[in-house]
Amino acid sequence: MEVLIWGGAALSLLGLVGLFWSIAKVNRARKAQLSDEELRAAVQKALPLNLGALFLSVIGLMLVILGVFLG
Repeated sequence: MEVLIWGGAALSLLGLVGLFWSIAKVNRARKAQLSDEELRAAVQKALPLNLGALFLSVIGLMLVILGVFLG
């Protein structure tokens, strides 16, 4: 069960890094003084990364909880 806990923690950490990366991409786009349409396009490009990272983080936390319950 230790493998589930540590694997889940690593997956969750990877998701957290992805979330920070997504935030940084949108923040850079905001600071670039883009037009409204260009900013909207940049945010739409970052949205799949954001959702994927959130999904990874949630799956990782689920694995940690599963490992704790089964261990």
